[in-house]
Amino acid sequence: MSRPGLYANIHAKRKRIAEGSGEKMRSKGAKGAPSAKDFAKSKLTSKAYLKKKNK
Repeated sequence: MSRPGLYANIHAKRKRIAEGSGEKMRSKGAKGAPSAKDFAKSKLTSKAYLKKKNK
């Protein structure tokens, strides 16, 4: 079983913030924030990408 991906983590944190957790999203380029490289890597493992690739 695989772990939740980058987008699942982002959506979960947005939900917690909306519920009033007091957390904040990290700014682009901040230490620990996902980089463009992280998003590109996440795209390569997305269900839509893999489905399109296997056609």
